[in-house]
Amino acid sequence: MRAAMKRSVLDMLEEYSDTMLLLIDIGAFGFKDSMEQYPGRIKNIGIFEPGVVSIAAGMALAGMVPTVYGISPFIVQRALEQLKLDFVYQKVGGNFITTGASYDFSVLGYSHYCPEDVQILKTLPDMEILVPGSPGQFEALFHRCCLNGNPSYFRMTDFCNKHDVPVEFAKAAVIKRGRKATVVTFAEMLDDVIEACMDLDVTILYYTTAAPFDYSTLRSCIVNHKIFICQPFYEGTFYADMLLAAKGLDVDIDGIGVPLEVLRTYGTKREKDIQLGLSAAGIKKRLCDFIN
Repeated sequence: MRAAMKRSVLDMLEEYSDTMLLLIDIGAFGFKDSMEQYPGRIKNIGIFEPGVVSIAAGMALAGMVPTVYGISPFIVQRALEQLKLDFVYQKVGGNFITTGASYDFSVLGYSHYCPEDVQILKTLPDMEILVPGSPGQFEALFHRCCLNGNPSYFRMTDFCNKHDVPVEFAKAAVIKRGRKATVVTFAEMLDDVIEACMDLDVTILYYTTAAPFDYSTLRSCIVNHKIFICQPFYEGTFYADMLLAAKGLDVDIDGIGVPLEVLRTYGTKREKDIQLGLSAAGIKKRLCDFIN
């Protein structure tokens, strides 16, 4: 996905002269040649996330379209106030691309984890939150949103889905239709959900836009009064959205996600998935218990 991100950003820089890329050390080596090609429009500011976001806001207020690239917790948590005050409150647009997802940098320790990013950013009005699960989906969403005048957050993962289904901005994709329950999933969890539901009579909805949320597709696809959420973020991140989509309906809601606790164990990303029940086997067990 990082290669797709680089292509997308460089395409934007080449086509639109009012765009800039600000790096926070992460990605500086990967963009080394590009910095020589665009010496005035790609800058490595260094490890200074709140300041970089404010610099980007100044550029946006001056008519530029800034793109900031960094690691999830360092952008979302260190610079949250700047995202709120300098972008959302000022009604200016910019792009914030992060790598690391929830715990892709597993072996670096939990200072580099950020399963809370989507939940936190959903509290900022007008913040677009894009959670692609494949390189092609990143490219489609970035090209759709990067110049639209809104603050847009792009959550990248190094553990992409093999199922590269076409996606639209602010629209859920219907992957499968069934009768026993509606399974709602996001980002890189699609492969495990498809495997878990292979022989289950369920509907699967796949979201790559977390905000604005597509309520209408979900409401029209609720079956058997049951919604099961599979999310690679903190569990509970989308319960409010489920309730809003099902307003006035008799619906039972359950799901699985990253537990709301400090992940103090070490190991690979996949080992954590299995431990937390976010593998295909773990999802299937929880889902079957819910359906039955």
